[in-house]
Amino acid sequence: MYKVVRLQSALALFGVLLGTAFFGLRGALSAAIGGAACVIPSLFFAWRLSRTATQPGASRVGTFVAGELLKLALVVGILIAAGGLYPGIHWGAVVLGLAVTLQANFFAFLIRT
Repeated sequence: MYKVVRLQSALALFGVLLGTAFFGLRGALSAAIGGAACVIPSLFFAWRLSRTATQPGASRVGTFVAGELLKLALVVGILIAAGGLYPGIHWGAVVLGLAVTLQANFFAFLIRT
């Protein structure tokens, strides 16, 4: 479960480097916000699933669905809060950081634990 979160963190750092290269320091911070908007909810989701691993099957399905909905709400909430708290945010860099970080889901199968 945490393998994807570790890969997301590494790709978020790569997104910050890309944000710096394309948009400067403001872009680096904005790309970090985009990456964090993906990594933080995923970390919470993985933690929540690891806590409920011993529950019966039907309960795990409900936990998964509720956790996924909560994860999506956290992503949207972080992005809305970032827009309100950081008026100089560069939305192109945020999308870049978010898009690069989300690629971890496609590459997670390449990593052996």
